[in-house]
Amino acid sequence: MNTVSLNLADPIRDAISRIRFAPHSNNLLISSWDSSLRLYDVDSSKLRMEAPGKDALLDCCFENERVCFSAASDGSVNRYDLDSGIKVSVGIHDDLATCVEYSPETCQIITAGWDRKINFWDARSTESHGCLNSLVSEVESMSLSGFNLMVAAGSSVNIYDLRSFKKSVHTKGVKVKCIRPIFNPEGFVVGSIDGRVLLEYICRSSSNEGYAFRCHPKVKDGKHHLVTVNDIAFNPSVIGSFVTGDNDGYATLWDARGRKRIFEMSRYPNSVVSISYSHDGLLLAVASSYSYQEANEIEEPPQIFIHEMGNCDLTSPSSVASNKK
Repeated sequence: MNTVSLNLADPIRDAISRIRFAPHSNNLLISSWDSSLRLYDVDSSKLRMEAPGKDALLDCCFENERVCFSAASDGSVNRYDLDSGIKVSVGIHDDLATCVEYSPETCQIITAGWDRKINFWDARSTESHGCLNSLVSEVESMSLSGFNLMVAAGSSVNIYDLRSFKKSVHTKGVKVKCIRPIFNPEGFVVGSIDGRVLLEYICRSSSNEGYAFRCHPKVKDGKHHLVTVNDIAFNPSVIGSFVTGDNDGYATLWDARGRKRIFEMSRYPNSVVSISYSHDGLLLAVASSYSYQEANEIEEPPQIFIHEMGNCDLTSPSSVASNKK
């Protein structure tokens, strides 16, 4: 597995908040606490765009290959033209805007934040389509899977159907740090502050029951301690293969269907704060950065590592077994 570190002429000057690969290319979107949004072309090893700002960027997402969005610490939500770098305001939250997603099914920008609101904006006109303000806690993480909007607030996961806004609530008993969709079968996975990963399927059956496991119980001074799971990413090309990244600087590859750990990568210089697969699953980007979660964090300069995984590395044992039947 070949690994390279992104070589930025102008280094990222503060903690990385999110990285995301583009929908159909190997362009990588990077949001950071240094207030700049960057677009990096991994294939040509070039920075395609850097859009500076005034406030820390806490999340980012693509609409398509030419348009993206950011959520900032001043509550602002902005739209960027990736060809020109021009930034246009979409709207604002009453507190930190922590999450932003784009729904191709509804052509909406969906944002959430510490004001305990979920806002909906028309992606074409940027007009408001209203908001949901019934949350009991600040939104920590949010993801989309088709018409299912998944929102993590406190120890609860709220699933909204964007067609009817029917809501289902799933209580996890521990604060959720991140939530990501499972595509086949449909469901979601959450990472918690106590090192647990919980998989739950929307349509349960005997063949796809949910389960939980503690994936990062690290040993320190002869004792186990619990490490926050900061991010989770499913491989888009291999059913059931996913990676977790933790606050101790480890990224681990798992087989969800076989319920097994495949391998753990070498420790990164700092916390693994965000991870993203390329559209074909052949590249895995890992952001190593301090996360402002612990007082004794080592403030190594933020770095982004690109792993060329290859089909051999990505194929999970249970996928091989299924394909042979």
